[in-house]
Amino acid sequence: MNILVIGSGGREHALAWQCAKDDKVQNVYVAPGNAGTAFEHKCQNVMLKSTISDTDHSPVIEFCQDNAIDMVIVGPEAPLVTGIIDACRDAGIPAWGPTAYCAQLEGSKTFAKEFMAANNIPTAAYQGFTDADLARAYIDEQGAPIVIKADGLAAGKGVIVAETIEQAYSAIDDMLADNKFGDAGSRVVIEQFLQGEEASFICMVDGDNILPMATSQDHKRAFEGDTGPNTGGMGAYSPAPVVTPDVHDKVMAQVIRPVVDAMRAAGHPYTGFLYAGLMIDDAGNPFVIEFNCRFGDPETQPILMRLKSSMVDLVSQGLAGQLPAQAEWDTRCALGIVVASKGYPESSSSGDAITGLPALTTDHTKSVKVFLAGAAIDPNDAQSVLTAGGRVLCVTALADTILSAQQKALAVTAAISFDGAHYRRDIGHHAIIREHNQ
Repeated sequence: MNILVIGSGGREHALAWQCAKDDKVQNVYVAPGNAGTAFEHKCQNVMLKSTISDTDHSPVIEFCQDNAIDMVIVGPEAPLVTGIIDACRDAGIPAWGPTAYCAQLEGSKTFAKEFMAANNIPTAAYQGFTDADLARAYIDEQGAPIVIKADGLAAGKGVIVAETIEQAYSAIDDMLADNKFGDAGSRVVIEQFLQGEEASFICMVDGDNILPMATSQDHKRAFEGDTGPNTGGMGAYSPAPVVTPDVHDKVMAQVIRPVVDAMRAAGHPYTGFLYAGLMIDDAGNPFVIEFNCRFGDPETQPILMRLKSSMVDLVSQGLAGQLPAQAEWDTRCALGIVVASKGYPESSSSGDAITGLPALTTDHTKSVKVFLAGAAIDPNDAQSVLTAGGRVLCVTALADTILSAQQKALAVTAAISFDGAHYRRDIGHHAIIREHNQ
């Protein structure tokens, strides 16, 4: 088999790595990929004429036709929102992901909130605004803390948890007045602040059948103690003990199944990965913070470290409408620590030499794997790697407990260095407290 993975992040490195493990797979092409996929066994980076956010997907179609691609797996949200799955299907190319219609669940916060309201899916109370004065008046009425979200795609950074009225005003000014997020912020959604513990609930969906992935928890805030600005994610671990069997059943019945049924009833069956970012309250009730139409990053890295089933087989079954109810998982815990470049999340640094990386071709039987993201091969030295973005890499470890996985990942992370490198040392702290109290 020949597989094409679309994207350039740590998620795509992990997806390509998983696919390459399958004996049936001959080549895994990654467009455009990164330094990690360049070194990975059976993987090859390819540069196509279009970027992943373009609405013209013909270069992808042409590459698939010219290279006998048997399966396309789309990593990031932008090409899904612009209809890459629709384009592939029209050309007769098997492609895993939701259609542009379904991808509106992530592409528009307003669409998602209205969809949840129409289908009785639990979520925070909200209002949408395009006028800054009206938005400020609503904030005055609701008080703080309060959550301000850019309506469109903002690379995981268009969410501001405002702890004061002044912070909320500033977020409104950035989005509606100063256009900080471009078109994504031309409309904002203002939400009630939810209390509880977050969890990431990711499934594979084939239009009707649902296969839950291993549970996980992301750490969005930039600094330790869950403080600082929101990021695309500074680390994640799996499983997430906050998702008890009872919570799992509630999420499936109150969130995931209603999405799948409503999309099918609307004539747009949902296929691909479906991600529900949840807040679990003290009573174990789930509320949807956001939907994503793809695998999360950095949740993908620890989840796929635990996956023992063939990702290729699961996607093939999904494309055939025959997803199994369960996959096979490593019983150990996995934890990933993101190392970010100087200035992230407000800015990023590129061209800084990365030292201390373990062998990037580490065999998949090992218990630690470094997945690269914002990293590129040095044009002057094919064996050296440079920073090339905000989130540079994710050190992911398997161990019997979250604490031991954290310690193992930290030991490898500490040896990796580049100018301005920073990371959180407390990834997994919620689960570690639970482990300690058991």
